[in-house]
Amino acid sequence: MLWAALAYAGGIVTGVYAWRPPLWWLVAAILFNLFGVYFLRRRAHAAFALGLSALFVTGALMMQVRATENYGNTDVLAIADGRDLVITAHVTKEGSLREKTSGDAQQRLDLESEQIETRSETGSQILGMRSGLRIGIFGHEGNDEDAKDDSAKSAATTMHRFRYGERMRFAAKLYPPRNFRNPGAFDYEGYLAEDGIVALGSTKADAVEWLPGFFGNRAELWRTRLRRNLIERIHGLWKPDEAPLLDAMLIGENSFLGRETLTEFQRTGTYHVLVISGLKVAVLALLTFWLLRRMRVSDLAASAITILLTVAYALLTDVGAPVWRATLMLTLYLGARLLYRRKSILNTIGAAALSLLIVDPAALLGASFQLSFLCVLIIAGIGTPLLERTTQPLSRALRSLDATGYDAALSPPLAQFRLDLRMIAGRLQRFFGKRIPSIAISAAARVLLSGCEFLLISTVLQAGFALPMAYYFHRATLVSLPANVLAVPLTEIIMIAALAALTASYLSLALAKVPATIAAVALHAMSGSVRWLGALRIADTRVPTPQLTVILLAAGAMVLAMILSRRGRWLVLTGWLALALSAFWICAVPPDPQLRHAVLELTAIDVGQGDSILLISPQGRTLLVDAGGIPYWMHSELDIGEDVVSPYLWSRGFHQLDVVALTHAHADHMGGMAAVLANFHPRELWLGVNSPSPQLQTLLREAKALKIPVVLHKAGDNLEIGGARIAILAPPRDAEAHASRPNDESLVIKISYEATSALLEGDAEKKTEKQVAQENPQADVLKVAHHGSSTSTIPELLAAVHPTLAIISVGTRNVYGHPKAEVLDRLAVAHVRTYRTDMDGAVTFYLDGKTVSSQLAALR
Repeated sequence: MLWAALAYAGGIVTGVYAWRPPLWWLVAAILFNLFGVYFLRRRAHAAFALGLSALFVTGALMMQVRATENYGNTDVLAIADGRDLVITAHVTKEGSLREKTSGDAQQRLDLESEQIETRSETGSQILGMRSGLRIGIFGHEGNDEDAKDDSAKSAATTMHRFRYGERMRFAAKLYPPRNFRNPGAFDYEGYLAEDGIVALGSTKADAVEWLPGFFGNRAELWRTRLRRNLIERIHGLWKPDEAPLLDAMLIGENSFLGRETLTEFQRTGTYHVLVISGLKVAVLALLTFWLLRRMRVSDLAASAITILLTVAYALLTDVGAPVWRATLMLTLYLGARLLYRRKSILNTIGAAALSLLIVDPAALLGASFQLSFLCVLIIAGIGTPLLERTTQPLSRALRSLDATGYDAALSPPLAQFRLDLRMIAGRLQRFFGKRIPSIAISAAARVLLSGCEFLLISTVLQAGFALPMAYYFHRATLVSLPANVLAVPLTEIIMIAALAALTASYLSLALAKVPATIAAVALHAMSGSVRWLGALRIADTRVPTPQLTVILLAAGAMVLAMILSRRGRWLVLTGWLALALSAFWICAVPPDPQLRHAVLELTAIDVGQGDSILLISPQGRTLLVDAGGIPYWMHSELDIGEDVVSPYLWSRGFHQLDVVALTHAHADHMGGMAAVLANFHPRELWLGVNSPSPQLQTLLREAKALKIPVVLHKAGDNLEIGGARIAILAPPRDAEAHASRPNDESLVIKISYEATSALLEGDAEKKTEKQVAQENPQADVLKVAHHGSSTSTIPELLAAVHPTLAIISVGTRNVYGHPKAEVLDRLAVAHVRTYRTDMDGAVTFYLDGKTVSSQLAALR
């Protein structure tokens, strides 16, 4: 079954990257099956190969057929252009109500539209369409009692918590989702499409009208009610700082967790304890089966009840591949056990993988599916064979330690091991009696062996997970081993105690207090250890995206380790060393950055409404000017530096920057800078003016903690960096910080390579531009100031610079209306070819000393 799953998965990957007409795949599958049947009794190996080939082409066919499916009705995109709409819809997925600021709250809901009314000067039109929408509702937090009995009453001062199936009418503007168009960027559009979401919007609570009626599935209604009830009980049993962690650990609800908490668990490689994984399913199933057997329930009934309860848990949590993989494997194991079949973990993994891929072929391309199956594959393919040759024989030798007749059935070393333990117990009998020493010695040995097994499996997993952790999360989890040694056992205690507390709470809250207290103590011990280890500098080691060669070698090392794991001792050691070396290489040896030599590169990274410009000198030195950011009043948890700028730099293979420059202390230039400093440890941080801005002073303290020198540069400074010349044109040397006009403090940089150059203005406005124009700073490329605002790009500057190319870093549908039409007109009159990050994504200019060329990011 593992070979079958691998063949089907190979076909899925082929279907993604090698398109062929579906009829070709279908004909090939039929032919392979026919020939396979023909050879079945003649040449078994040929029939096996043909069967795998049939699965391969079937996987390709299913992936390409699925690729043409419609992920929801996209008709709404025709009107998702910012026009005023009145939408009637019903809730398909509840969202948590989160308090944002004092008295304010936000509720995010997934809806399906029923009808949409468009309004314009020529009249209104009602359109009946079913499309998936994700809507944010902003307002004041209220009770569930508001406005429900009066359909005409709006939530003017309180926010009704909308539930699954409820209907509503509201005014909003819709927009299609948009990715940051950089290499390495997260596919937000695809992520939403998997949930059937095709448009986004927001509205105020007082613009929402609750409508009577129910629209949805009754089974889903009961599921959401049970889930909501469990969340309420968790928040009733545990304190506010404990409940969010238990929400995530027990039912996969992480909307109450802050970004800082999630990052701490990611740093230490213990993020898996916050999601519903095979560990949680195993604990639940083991606890259920053990209790049923203690209650004298038959083996068949106990297995059936355990399977049904596990399936119900999978449906309740609704978190996809990890929990369904564990559920399928448990079902197969218990079913095979009842039929007295010998267990085969690899066969079970293959059967579970093939089942999930048949239902959803695209799941293979997701990190969740890959990490879940890779985890159990490493344990079964590498870890278990190692245990079978090391600790498990010793564990078997501990059975019936006092039974000397059992010694003859064991190998001489194991018999000697039992004899040594009995001799130690005999020495202790004079102090503790005849029975206690034997039991204590046996128990201590079992605990020691279990600890060794856990350390061995954790070490193998850390080595095997080096590649996916680097590829998906750009982290080298160097403290993962000690963190998991503490976190995993405590997680098991938390799960058992929390499940007991929740069950008892339905009988008596007083009865639930004891297990709830045990769970809380273990939870604080776990989170405290994670917080302590996550604070270590080594825990925040970030790595670039591995090169294709390294990926293939690391994957080959893993396969080699699995193949050799059951061979001779030296071959096992060879496989393990290959895997360990590949992990070390990924974590410690950075890849060669992707760059052109003997060329000055300027890349405007798409950071939305903000600036981030990457400069690479002809000799490969790097200078990042600004790091984007989101103003605090937008209440967004998106960190542009961590989530947008850093992934782009990692995708290019950069692990360190030479210089980072901050033009001025505005959030859309500075907000992502802290993450960039932490992730890339630049050798210098450049400023124009040391502003008293609290945000800037916080950033400077972080730079000091990272031992990054801060250098002030003023007009007149001339520098050389890797074969490129840099001239600072602003701010003037006598410039002082002014809180009211920080744009006039912008660091204006001209960078040149031989006869080609570029001018970067930051957010310089008219006053600064007039001063800069007096220097006659001719340049081939102009980074248009202030995102194309009418406050900048004055005719005098254009005449002095006389650029042939320009780039405007600006956000799609930004509230400021940038770039302004008059600025675009001035650039057009000056015959400047203008690029925009909102339309073109990341744009790169290459200055070779004689000519300048431009290139857009190659995105799929």
